[in-house]
Amino acid sequence: MHHDPELRAQALRILCLSVPGEKAAAARALHAQALAGTVTLQPERSMARPEGLPGRPERPRLVPSLQVPKRSPFTREGRAALIHAIAHIEFNAINLALDAVWRFPAMPEAFYLDWLRVAAEEALHFSLLHEHLQGLDFAYGDFDAHDGLWSMAERTAGDVLARMALVPRTLEARGLDATPPLQAKLAKAGDTRAVEILDIILRDEVGHVEIGNRWYRHLCRERGLDPLALYPGLVRQYEAPRLRPPFNLKAREAAGFSPEEIAYLQADPAALDGVPPP
Repeated sequence: MHHDPELRAQALRILCLSVPGEKAAAARALHAQALAGTVTLQPERSMARPEGLPGRPERPRLVPSLQVPKRSPFTREGRAALIHAIAHIEFNAINLALDAVWRFPAMPEAFYLDWLRVAAEEALHFSLLHEHLQGLDFAYGDFDAHDGLWSMAERTAGDVLARMALVPRTLEARGLDATPPLQAKLAKAGDTRAVEILDIILRDEVGHVEIGNRWYRHLCRERGLDPLALYPGLVRQYEAPRLRPPFNLKAREAAGFSPEEIAYLQADPAALDGVPPP
């Protein structure tokens, strides 16, 4: 399998790598090869799932999200813990993007190229954050982390539509909402480099959420489903996290959420969770 030059087989091979720096570099290299047209693509191919996905290092230790300590960014260690938490999200996001490339056969070619681009951009984000973390004398793995992102990948492994609905459009879109307040906090703590890195991340994540929106709508059209009506049921079925304000409406609009979806979000966030109001 290691010598298979086909793009989706390569994405799976990289997903299995456990050393973060190697994985990030390999994801970016594969994207460059795809852009240069030096890898083949077999959209119809189905692959057997190997054991031990995703490849990841022994640390960070994974704990339930409520056990990840909240830190103040006003101490060096607290700021490092915060940067570490974001780096962990980006590391998981590389895995999620690579997983979308290998796992779902028979999608249009553009789907695989889109998700490979996402993997390469997440890899860059991880690398920038890890470098910054090392500047604070810490490394990836030094703090506990939680596994919310990958667990959603597992739950949606059987259906590409659910994956598109709940990973980019739900989990990543929460990142659009969370980033500006986080930047304000880091700016107040005097960490201008972290604020700059988050500017890059926010810009790219708008594109990632847009890719999710586009493929979610494409799949809904193919299956004759209404994207707006379908969403709350998917949230319930797959136990997706609740969306909470404040929402970054400007970024969500740029990421292709429709005016109806934005109105829905603002009108009654509980409705969006698929949870009946109290």
